[in-house]
Amino acid sequence: MYENLKNKNLFNMDETIASAIFDDTEYPWEVLPKIGDFILALGECLPEEEYEEREEHIWIAKSAKIYPTATILAPCIIGKNTEVRPGAFIRGNAIVGENCVVGNSTELKNVLLFNNVQVPHYNYVGDSILGYKSHMGAGSITSNVKSDKSKITIRYQGEKIQTGLKKMGAILGNFVEIGCGTVMNPGTIIGSNTNVYPLSMTRGYVPKGSIYKRQGEVVEKKF
Repeated sequence: MYENLKNKNLFNMDETIASAIFDDTEYPWEVLPKIGDFILALGECLPEEEYEEREEHIWIAKSAKIYPTATILAPCIIGKNTEVRPGAFIRGNAIVGENCVVGNSTELKNVLLFNNVQVPHYNYVGDSILGYKSHMGAGSITSNVKSDKSKITIRYQGEKIQTGLKKMGAILGNFVEIGCGTVMNPGTIIGSNTNVYPLSMTRGYVPKGSIYKRQGEVVEKKF
């Protein structure tokens, strides 16, 4: 049921240090409440020759580049060869994969970024999962709370799927490209290999392998 929304069809589990967090779950919104506790358990097991605990419950790979004006709160894991640029704000409950870019004025909170993810310029990413090699253009953000503060549902093929969560941003599959200035409304799920036009507003499920031009105008990508 809801095959397109399942973790196994959105993500490459070989491209994250946190693959075990997906055990015993089918859908990405089931993972979001587990991130904080998972970091605390995983951090204690990270190899000391590759990672160092710079502050309590903040594990950073020795090969990562962290600029002095970046702010990183616990708990957090930052992977190998990742760059956290000046003015970035990582608010905790964040797993940032290998070879990632967290850009200037970008804010992360309760997130899992697979390897090679780029959120390089003025992005807000909250209560979200970004799949392998996904990229958010400058100024694109995830909106993670509904205006009426009600629990978030996923719009999928005419149905509304209950998540039970009051906070959920966006789920991006592998190789998703988000155009500059896009707002992804709470409960957005974008399938792998999809491109979203700049200045878009997305909600619900956007099919894999497509081009999202605007609400109601989504075309299949020609490979």
